[in-house]
Amino acid sequence: MNRITKIAGVFATLLIILSSCNDNTPSSPYAEILTQPPFAGLTDSIRNEKTNHNLYFRRAVLLNTNNFPEPALADFQQAWSLKKEEKYAYAISTILVEKNPDSAAVFLNQSLKELPQSTLLRISLARSYNAQNKTEEALKVCDEILQMNPEQVDVLKLKAGLLEKKQDFAASIRILEKAYSITPYDIELNYILALKYAEAKNPKVINICDSLIKMDSLGVHADPYYYKGIYYSNINDKAKALSLFNEAIKHDYNFLDAHIEKGIILYDQQKYEEAYQSFNLAMTISPKYADSYYWMAKCQEATGNKAEAKLNYQRAYGLDKTLKEAKEAADKIVN
Repeated sequence: MNRITKIAGVFATLLIILSSCNDNTPSSPYAEILTQPPFAGLTDSIRNEKTNHNLYFRRAVLLNTNNFPEPALADFQQAWSLKKEEKYAYAISTILVEKNPDSAAVFLNQSLKELPQSTLLRISLARSYNAQNKTEEALKVCDEILQMNPEQVDVLKLKAGLLEKKQDFAASIRILEKAYSITPYDIELNYILALKYAEAKNPKVINICDSLIKMDSLGVHADPYYYKGIYYSNINDKAKALSLFNEAIKHDYNFLDAHIEKGIILYDQQKYEEAYQSFNLAMTISPKYADSYYWMAKCQEATGNKAEAKLNYQRAYGLDKTLKEAKEAADKIVN
């Protein structure tokens, strides 16, 4: 074999190696996963049809369903490199938004040059900005989408959440009401709007919750009673609120927030033993719920049990470092 033939052979071998490194095939870093069921069949097909974008997509969906996001991302990217389809770009962005939102934004801005009419990719871009706490950028994208299609309910929900993030609660509710006028049958939207009404002391919460209760023929949903309880608590009708929190607990014994809100009312009424029992129940249901320990500690401190109160304040702060008031309360107690 002459020297030129040898060089050509070496060059061909290098090309094969480089190609296999960029390809999510058995020679890839994920080879052990890809050659096992249920992926092996598609891997064999890809080996025979390396330019079949649909095969990469199918395997990526299967990988993602089985909680293998990294090789799934590689397959989605390979499918996108072979054909610029919206579903491939959206799948890539969905994984990136969760794991690496800044990379998601870069990718989405590039992919929108390929598919400038894609609403789906714009929604994903808004979510990637939101994940980076770039609220203004996310709102701008939402507004661009709504200019093209004012009745995009998912975008209206997203915009409402962004406005709430900016503490513009009134504008957030107006956007949710607009979404509700378009899809009043959207149950998730009903629940979101009901809670916002309750927090805003808006009496519209009563009708929307009564409608939700009426639709719940099996009587399994506790949230409407809880939302009404929040409303009555906020307008200082504590007796009505207490009865509704109890009703919520009847429908869902494990409803932590209902136990906590009930306990807070009892605490404010200086019924410390009853309040403590409510918070203790919440702690029993979820031993890692910091608010339970914090309010148990407040009851103990109010009844003079300062040593136990300090321990529970410390437990609360240990579970949730954002609960600064628990640390401050513990530091104030001198044994």
